[in-house]
Amino acid sequence: MSLWTSAEIAVATGGKASADFVVDGVTFDSREVGPGDLFIALKGETTDGHKFLDQSSERGAAGAVVSVSTPHPHVLVADTMAALNDLGRASRARSAAKIIGVTGSVGKTGTKEALYAALDRVEPGRAHRSLKSYNNHTGVPLSLARMPRATRFGVFEMGMNHAGELAQLTRLVRPHIAIVTAIAPAHSEFFPDESAIADAKGEIFQGLEPGGTAIVPFDSPHRDRLIAAARPYAAEIVTFGLGEGADVHAVDTMRTERGTFVNARLGDEELSYTVSQFGAHWVSNSLALLAAVRAAGGDLAMAGLALAELGGIAGRGARFMAQVGDGEALVIDESYNANPASMAATLAVFADETATRKIAVLGDMYELGEGSRAFHEGLAGPVKASGAQMVILVGEAMGALANALEGEVDFVHVPDAQTARDRLKAMLAPGDAVLIKGSNGVGLATVVAGLAGGKT
Repeated sequence: MSLWTSAEIAVATGGKASADFVVDGVTFDSREVGPGDLFIALKGETTDGHKFLDQSSERGAAGAVVSVSTPHPHVLVADTMAALNDLGRASRARSAAKIIGVTGSVGKTGTKEALYAALDRVEPGRAHRSLKSYNNHTGVPLSLARMPRATRFGVFEMGMNHAGELAQLTRLVRPHIAIVTAIAPAHSEFFPDESAIADAKGEIFQGLEPGGTAIVPFDSPHRDRLIAAARPYAAEIVTFGLGEGADVHAVDTMRTERGTFVNARLGDEELSYTVSQFGAHWVSNSLALLAAVRAAGGDLAMAGLALAELGGIAGRGARFMAQVGDGEALVIDESYNANPASMAATLAVFADETATRKIAVLGDMYELGEGSRAFHEGLAGPVKASGAQMVILVGEAMGALANALEGEVDFVHVPDAQTARDRLKAMLAPGDAVLIKGSNGVGLATVVAGLAGGKT
């Protein structure tokens, strides 16, 4: 069954179809176009998707959404960005799926991926989720527009940099279940304090469907604030956490070679499972997942199996062995994003690693505003507790951490990812364990790629 027909696209967007066509996918990136896709020609500040209509056609696009006439099969609209939102709304309106929205300062992508894996076990091939980190004003409607007609469960990540953004996104997604994973000083450059961040995250509850469920972190200092935000919109509010008091909580946990073993209680039920990822933050994510699966009518036992088999996510905890000389070194890839909370959590996991030598490559944390220096300095304790014998600090803001580590831990401070990659390759030896983490804009993914690319 096709994803969209040209007639359906025209009705959804108020546009006019130049020809009959059907599409099986949707994208606004001409580089991602595949055979049978719909290409939406968005106009941005620096480029115009209409310039790539020929390229998208050559790559097999079945049709396009355009605001300028073209000889290629298309639906002509007044505004292609508005059309993308309209197509997302139409997809949501026609769907009978149980919809779950996920937000939070940390953990939202991992939780989204784990939820998808758990629900896909319940209805194989009928779970859908937003890909990558498509969680903003363009990514969310695109993810909705891509949702197949027969979807049984839809999981959508929603992010924000400013107040009011989540309110718009959640009214587009209209979730039956809304999760806030955790609150931390991410994007604090745009907020007066962490409470304001909590308020902005709490906007996700405003889009809940009647009878919906709000899932809130019990251990957060902003728990009551989030509950108050959810109360006007949620029929049920469920808390999750690592200790007693939460509706879904961990009775006990134990690290194993395969991950973390968890014995969890959900009301009158108990479930024992293994999370294949390491760290208390992943235990917390798993508890939020269980609360959501139960609220969605899924199978908790299947969810436990999915957590045990969950693979590492590139940039967010994926692990691999890099060839180094005649041996290997463990690489932990956390290169996609960083804020003070996720840095501390990841360094705590690194503390439990056993290796001949531990090396941490840490990049600047962005969007921290006036508190940036203090937040970077504050990593000194977690770095020392991690047992890292060598630290490569990358970027200008990491100068604050360099000063705090002086005389405490061996480190080098370099200006960019390329220099960090060169320094790391020069010092890496068999038996080492390397943690690589920083904000995405630092470019530490190139360091990871250099290690994954072959013998060092």
